[in-house]
Amino acid sequence: MNWLIKTLTSSVGKKFTMAFTGLFLISFLIVHASINALIFYNDGGEIFTIGAHFMATNLIIRTIEIVLVVGLLLHIIQALLLWRSNRAARPIRYAVIKHPPQSTWYSRSMTLLGTLILLFLVIHTSNFWIPNRTHQFLYGEELPLYDMMIEKFSDPIEVVIYLLGAFSLFWHLLHGFASAFQSLGLDHNKYKGLIRFTGKAFSVIICLTFAMMPISIYLKWIR
Repeated sequence: MNWLIKTLTSSVGKKFTMAFTGLFLISFLIVHASINALIFYNDGGEIFTIGAHFMATNLIIRTIEIVLVVGLLLHIIQALLLWRSNRAARPIRYAVIKHPPQSTWYSRSMTLLGTLILLFLVIHTSNFWIPNRTHQFLYGEELPLYDMMIEKFSDPIEVVIYLLGAFSLFWHLLHGFASAFQSLGLDHNKYKGLIRFTGKAFSVIICLTFAMMPISIYLKWIR
């Protein structure tokens, strides 16, 4: 057990854990975005409600939710530990920092972007997931999530909050997707171009899907 703890707390172990949990969270984003995108059927929420009910009652999905929470916590903890290690390695701040030509502002701002995403998740779960799970536990029935979405996204402040969340997630994924494969040693030169392209396409599709939901409801394209 000691060797496992030492491995996970080493610099390489932290990056490995970050990458592994990051890819797991990415797989969740695919499922979450797919279910939420059912609102685009624009059928008064019928198809979306079926999908949401499946997510709320399926035993496998409910079990994965627990793993998801653990994975998210590990991802956050390891990110904070890496950030602290990097700061400790350079206690004296340079007046002028020269970044490598291939370095991007979002790759250097992963901690900030991750913090913004965490704040957004607190708001998002408080709006939908927590009330629904609480109501389901107390009364054995689900809340009308579609109606709640219509109500929430009729407020321009809520729309802006969700757009900022999607914007932060886009830049976080843009670097994190390819970085995860690199940390796991899966970015062979033969596949590096494909991984970069897939990461960019994934970031655009997922975040655009999340952004278009509040926009479509606010503009009454979806009723």
